Amino acid sequence: MKIILILLCIYIIFVAILYFFQSKLIFHPHKTLIATPKTIGLDYESVEFKADDETKLHGWFIPSKNSTTTLLFFHGNAGNISHQLDSIEIFNSLGLNVFIIDYRGYGNSEGNINEQNSYDDTRAAWNYLIETRGIEDKDIILHGRSLGGAIAAHLGGEVEPKAVILESSFSSIKKMAAHTYPFVPSFLVRYSYNTAQHVKKINSPILIMHSKDDDIVPFIHSEIILKNANIPKKFVEIQGDHNSGFLQSKDIYIAALKNFIQNAK
Repeated sequence: MKIILILLCIYIIFVAILYFFQSKLIFHPHKTLIATPKTIGLDYESVEFKADDETKLHGWFIPSKNSTTTLLFFHGNAGNISHQLDSIEIFNSLGLNVFIIDYRGYGNSEGNINEQNSYDDTRAAWNYLIETRGIEDKDIILHGRSLGGAIAAHLGGEVEPKAVILESSFSSIKKMAAHTYPFVPSFLVRYSYNTAQHVKKINSPILIMHSKDDDIVPFIHSEIILKNANIPKKFVEIQGDHNSGFLQSKDIYIAALKNFIQNAK
């Protein structure tokens, strides 16, 4: 009986930690920028803009000569924009302008992130492109990786971009929690990030990419997202792990992006 009580106490304490410190499990921001696009030989503009609540946000705008299409990129839950140089280089090689931002609390962006204000931050990035740079919505592609996929899907359902790309994304935080912590009741999961529901509101062409070798987000999550997405939609299977699959299957990845972007209308 004592052993049962001890185990029960341990379980309660563990569940309590998961409940009250969920944001620490989801978000892993790094404040220091370790490099810039100059590191890989690309010109860029350091951009400051504000969310609706006046929080100062930061990003980079990397132009591509004579390009009329801008890719708005949302990274995953860890690091900051300076850890995305490989992606920036790929997007630039495809002849795309790139606007990459840090959510609040990441890099040079102020504040502390939660689910709602992450949506607010990405809407502010969209508004910056439209209102400040004068780019038309039909010339903007939303691209989100991992957590950024959930955020891109949410924004894609509120605006009308040229296209939406979701890479290695989960269908919802609750389903991820059920996979990682199957012994924790779902009602204790306070975050949603319900990508599978968000895509139902997207009417733009959508590309979903995932690897069966993903060691963090199970492949089935993208299958769920694909099932919920509206036509026109396309699925491309890449190879490699969660964080570097796009590099491990670089040829497949680049060819898929190029084909999708050329045919997105």
